[in-house]
Amino acid sequence: MAERIIPSPNTLVKYDNPVLVTKHEAKVIAGPSGDDAKKGAVTADAKRESEEILNTILPPKEWEEDGQMWRQCVSTTPATRSDVVNLQEQLDMRLQQRQARETGICPVRRELYTQCYDELIRQVTINCAERGLLLLRIRDEMRMTIEAYQALYCSSVAFGMRKALQAEQGKSDIYQDVEILRNQKVELEQQIIDLKQKAEQAERRAAETRLAEERKHTEEIAFLKKTNQQLKTQLEGIIAPKK
Repeated sequence: MAERIIPSPNTLVKYDNPVLVTKHEAKVIAGPSGDDAKKGAVTADAKRESEEILNTILPPKEWEEDGQMWRQCVSTTPATRSDVVNLQEQLDMRLQQRQARETGICPVRRELYTQCYDELIRQVTINCAERGLLLLRIRDEMRMTIEAYQALYCSSVAFGMRKALQAEQGKSDIYQDVEILRNQKVELEQQIIDLKQKAEQAERRAAETRLAEERKHTEEIAFLKKTNQQLKTQLEGIIAPKK
């Protein structure tokens, strides 16, 4: 069967050509014997171990097409200096093509840099598996930190929304209380006006009553003085000696 052509890649991580997954066991091919066989076995074991670690770090892609299962593993070809330079150029080109923001939060920029970091892990793991595993720990820790910040951001946004809704509800309640207090104020002002009118009427009646009583008292005093004068005159007439 002819080799399957790799479609245009959508990731910066370098992959091998896809292979058809079959359920048949691989045939054992007799190889050289002696020291060459031992060296070949050691080399094959080291390569297999490196591939297993690499597939653990960057799992193969699997998909089904036309009823057949295809698998695509990351490339185990060591990277050269030109590959690293090409990776940098590809990163810059894709950042520009996808119009990633240079500053601030940008999912596109984060995705591309994540792919670039995975490719660097692939390149390092081929030469030194332990170094690749250490970079994997750094990558996972970085992802955990970012996810923690995202969770904190989402919770803070939700908290802010709850507080905003509570503040809006509280504002509505305050407006209702203010309206109630305004109505009470109007009622109390009306009561004050009514009480003032009643007080003025009471003072007016009290003044009229006082004037009437003073007039009556003055008339009584004048009447009594007049009566006293008449009685005094009569008494003097009675007491005076007759000539």
